[in-house]
Amino acid sequence: MHQQTVAIASRSGLHARPASLFVKAAARQPVKVTIAREGRDPVDARSMLAVLALAAPHGESVVLSAEGDGARAAVEELAELLAQDLDAT
Repeated sequence: MHQQTVAIASRSGLHARPASLFVKAAARQPVKVTIAREGRDPVDARSMLAVLALAAPHGESVVLSAEGDGARAAVEELAELLAQDLDAT
């Protein structure tokens, strides 16, 4: 299993547009990726409703996790995406 912690860089947190871009990128991955806030259960990163329900604000750290072939690359790509201000793109 590969895990990486990343802080949400988008000014609005992981809501609306940033969440949509993140979910679309997660759906393109060859492995299932989960995302979790500290102290909460992980959710499927491909589920818009689950990602929005995290209500992760700007600056909050989340943990991305995946298993299997391509897990490291998938997690690193999604972490890089969350580390950008997706509201500005």
